[in-house]
Amino acid sequence: MKRQWRLLAFGIRAVNLECKRAIEMRLHVVDVLLADDSSTFRGALRSIIEGRDNWRVCTEARDGLEAVRSFRQHVPDIVVIDFQMPEMNGLEAAREMLRQSPQVPILMVTMFLSEQLICEAKKIGIKGACAKTDSACVVKGVETLLENKPYFKN
Repeated sequence: MKRQWRLLAFGIRAVNLECKRAIEMRLHVVDVLLADDSSTFRGALRSIIEGRDNWRVCTEARDGLEAVRSFRQHVPDIVVIDFQMPEMNGLEAAREMLRQSPQVPILMVTMFLSEQLICEAKKIGIKGACAKTDSACVVKGVETLLENKPYFKN
């Protein structure tokens, strides 16, 4: 009988610990920096991101230089950045961001994802890359990077 009570008490503690973790995850808002030169794409992706319970776009950028400045000001939890942008491309901007905060995961999105681009992205520390035209892929990429796992979908 004592053993059953101990197991029951352990089970309640385990359930309470899981509930506590779930509550903490819901309370933590994931700040996303969104960088793309297309205002249409930024708007569409903002809607998708902010449709999630605990995600929000903390800042947007139209080009690579603005993305780096915004990153310094806001220090987001994750960055979603286009490869082809004016002023500074996504790889160069990501390199600058990772020099400042190497722990912040970056998901590079592009219309033209290639093995060569993926290789270059990995070299500088980008944790994921996918086609920007596939919104489900972008969401999955953000989810995966937030779990501290790489996500490269070609």
